[in-house]
Amino acid sequence: MDTRPEIARAAAETAARQSYGKLVAWLAARTRDVAAAEDALADAFAAALERWPRTGVPEKPEAWLLAVARRRRVDAVRRRLTSEAGREHLKLIAEEAEARMIDDDLPDERLRLMFACAHPAIEPGVRAPLILQTILGFDAATIASAFLLSPSTMGQRLVRAKSRIRETGIPFRVPERAELGERLGAVLEAIYAAFAEGWSDPAGTETRRRNLATEGIWLGRLVASLLPDEPEALGLLALMLFAEARRAARRDPAGEYVPLAEQDHALWDHALVDEAEALLGRAATMGTIGRYQLEAAVQSAHAARRLRGRTDWAAIRGLYEALFSIAGSPVVAINRAVAIAETEGAVAGLAALYVLGDDKRLNDYQPYWAARAGLLARLGQGAQAVEAYDRAIGLERDPAVRRFLQAKRAALGQ
Repeated sequence: MDTRPEIARAAAETAARQSYGKLVAWLAARTRDVAAAEDALADAFAAALERWPRTGVPEKPEAWLLAVARRRRVDAVRRRLTSEAGREHLKLIAEEAEARMIDDDLPDERLRLMFACAHPAIEPGVRAPLILQTILGFDAATIASAFLLSPSTMGQRLVRAKSRIRETGIPFRVPERAELGERLGAVLEAIYAAFAEGWSDPAGTETRRRNLATEGIWLGRLVASLLPDEPEALGLLALMLFAEARRAARRDPAGEYVPLAEQDHALWDHALVDEAEALLGRAATMGTIGRYQLEAAVQSAHAARRLRGRTDWAAIRGLYEALFSIAGSPVVAINRAVAIAETEGAVAGLAALYVLGDDKRLNDYQPYWAARAGLLARLGQGAQAVEAYDRAIGLERDPAVRRFLQAKRAALGQ
């Protein structure tokens, strides 16, 4: 066995990347005690870092880590169970666990764990952070920074969520077909929320968000592989891949923001685009059209510019009409209004935006004000456009996008 410390560390890191969620899911599925499973596994990884440099990396690192984690968990239970009945119960638990452990691959319980984390009894805002921690091993401080919360607040929310899983007996199972749609939607929404946090840092330069888009795609691939016949799982993965394919084109060499319509499609990752198209095509054969497939289809229509040399705004408008009929959110409505402006003119687009004016959620939503400013500018209403640009600039956190909006405002000469 190779006992070089760097080899041992690399092996532990690889095991953590590939197997952390699998091991936590297996350990927690039987007790629903996610926190205890994480603690036992943390001890196992600490033991690996201490022992593997001396003894060498075991032939099956995953099995080694699981065995150590099980022993740590059993020891913890033993300390709580001091009666003869307790010891006998503990013995039965250990024997049952040993019977399940065979030389073949460990059963993959990660999808079951994700459904537990996205259960309706779990607060929606903590579902994505909970999946990031339990499946990927992110610590609370990293997750808190990514979601713009204090570590203590995020830590408390995660602890409460895990306690709720244990105390209310939330099941670790993939729902039956009749209830799968709603529950799968919660899992996919949590994954997309993780991806979106990383996507908001397009250059990948912010430590707090650097890995989230990549990890979101990894989770999307995992769900698509475990549920290959679910069209919305394929649609979400396609949507994320379309977006990720454009990462290199979202900034120019000076780091300035480049809107989609002005991006050099030669800079897109065409392999990712092709993979996304194939996934979307597979989903389309399954007979059910949902939100993520439609959103991915919008991105596909934008990506078609690389072949046709122009954007098919009529197709995009039709897709947003369909999306609005099943997910009438303000975000969809804004994009629909922009597509209307491209097909019918700025007056029609602005009218579609004005219909949304009473929605209080838009008061602090930058894309609404940026879209409104752009359409007002096209109609020559400079003073109102400046006012809308000022609102958008004040709401924008990304410095490059803020500079882009400031340049648009300055071009009005007001």
